[in-house]
Amino acid sequence: MKIYADRFPTALRQLLTDLLVVVWVYAAIRFALWLHDLVEKLAVPGQKLEGAGAGLADNLADAGGKVGRVPLVGDELTAPFTRAADAARAMAEAGRDQQELVGQLALALTVAVLVFPLGLVLFGWLPLRVRWMRRAGAAKAMSAAPAGRDLLALRALAGQPLSKLQRIAPDVAEAWRRGDDATVDALAALELRGLGLRTGR
Repeated sequence: MKIYADRFPTALRQLLTDLLVVVWVYAAIRFALWLHDLVEKLAVPGQKLEGAGAGLADNLADAGGKVGRVPLVGDELTAPFTRAADAARAMAEAGRDQQELVGQLALALTVAVLVFPLGLVLFGWLPLRVRWMRRAGAAKAMSAAPAGRDLLALRALAGQPLSKLQRIAPDVAEAWRRGDDATVDALAALELRGLGLRTGR
């Protein structure tokens, strides 16, 4: 399987395109990670809320425990502290929920930002690149086979633009049917050149 063309202009174009794709993917990933970090910063208030709520709940529970030791009225005095500690725990839970929501949002935005650029690469550039590699590998193998020249000529007749075919011979199909060696060689060379491959065996 050939990765790059033999002819310099085609090989250079392929190499530059491959480098551009690598830069495109790298930039898309870096941007997605930057966006993820930016959105994650929205979780800081939730972290502070969780810390403050948990600290307040612990302090209120501790104070309620100390007040509860007062003889005769201790149980009645602890009830407001217990309710306040429960409210502080609910505040801490709200902070945790906010952090979880921000984490999910950051992940969803990161994936959403990556879908388009990576989709272009995976479903646009990569199939075209693999198809060229397969066609070039098959054409190179055909050019070395005894009957490969005829197959390449037939492929050129079927796939090359009419303007290029007419430059070879006025009635190129008739010349190919007659088995004219010069026409068959020219058609095979045209097909190989179209793929960016050298025409010599």
